[in-house]
Amino acid sequence: MKTLFRNYFNTFRELSNEVWWLALITFINRAGTMVIPFLTLYLTEDLSFSFPQVAWIMSCFGLGSVVGTWIGGKLTDTIGYYKVMVRSLLSTGIVFIALQFLTTFTQVCVGIFLVMVVADTFRPAMYVAMSVYSKPENKTRSVTLIRLAINLGFSAGPAIGGIIIATLGYSGLFWVDGITCILATIVLIQVLNPRVAKPLDNELTINPESAYKDRPYWVFFLAMLLFAVIFMQYFSTMPLYYRNIHKLSEIEIGVLLGMNGFLIFALEMPFIHWLEICKYNKIKLTLLGLVLTVFSFIVLNLSSWIGVLVIGMLLMTVGEMIGFPFSNAFAMDRSKKGKKGQYLAMYVMAFSLASVFGHNGGIQLIDKIGYDNTWYVMCILGVFGVILLYYLNRLLISEHKLS
Repeated sequence: MKTLFRNYFNTFRELSNEVWWLALITFINRAGTMVIPFLTLYLTEDLSFSFPQVAWIMSCFGLGSVVGTWIGGKLTDTIGYYKVMVRSLLSTGIVFIALQFLTTFTQVCVGIFLVMVVADTFRPAMYVAMSVYSKPENKTRSVTLIRLAINLGFSAGPAIGGIIIATLGYSGLFWVDGITCILATIVLIQVLNPRVAKPLDNELTINPESAYKDRPYWVFFLAMLLFAVIFMQYFSTMPLYYRNIHKLSEIEIGVLLGMNGFLIFALEMPFIHWLEICKYNKIKLTLLGLVLTVFSFIVLNLSSWIGVLVIGMLLMTVGEMIGFPFSNAFAMDRSKKGKKGQYLAMYVMAFSLASVFGHNGGIQLIDKIGYDNTWYVMCILGVFGVILLYYLNRLLISEHKLS
């Protein structure tokens, strides 16, 4: 047992202090975002919005994320990642608290849009900071550590969120979200000020290329967009599926979603470390992650047994563990060709655009063709994503031969 624990903790060695602080800040912030998994339930049950209305609200959620990510990438390349992170976190805390006082459809659409514009300027800046504070050989594990912080916070958040809803109502979630963002800002100012933080990989690129002219990166972007559209269903349509088809309570939904975060916290770092040692191709690993995520939807239609929900969550979790760290690491490696903020903003924008189309499309589909057919549609999108990743791998092989 001692050897097991020693091997586990050895996978965290050689990561910089700054990456650890980034992970802590991310954990504080993510632990408070417990309102997100319950957002569709809040809109349908507390505000009594229809499915089509919720779908458009979730599109505003995604559109705000797209705009915020684009702005975040531009600002990161102009004023620097530190200023962007501080201003984004503090503003997000304030607007999250204010969001609970919006009740009409128009107000909520505008409010959700503004929340995400402010909140998602943080993401490109955070990824650039993580790249700067990581040695080149540690970048994938740095990504994994940040993801562990996200998922540890997310594993606790939904479970606590379910309890808060049962005792204090949905308004308590907005207060917790806002306060934790403000706390994360205070920590960031104290420990990641450029005067005390130590860059490890802050190389400058002479005559940087535009990410928008990088053909293989566009193929990668489209593949990640499809991957993200499928993945997003676990945070919009899937909670509705758990509630309406399998009759789970908020606490049970929180525990099921929390299982995802706990498994990632417990297993992802040693798993990623082993895959790094084996030196597998990053794009092929991303492809494998997408395939497993597709299978997580297939199993849902095989049986009405409640256990398939756990099997589906396990498949999605393993797919996420493999696909996202290595796709993120690929984006950071590719960003050395040009402006880091632009490249990493484009990676994040794949997920932001998925919020625009994924949440809305998924909810519209379950309203019109039902849950089972919606899962089949997601599988078809996944097949297209697999084809794109296979094509990308061929492009990269040709590119390497020519260089």
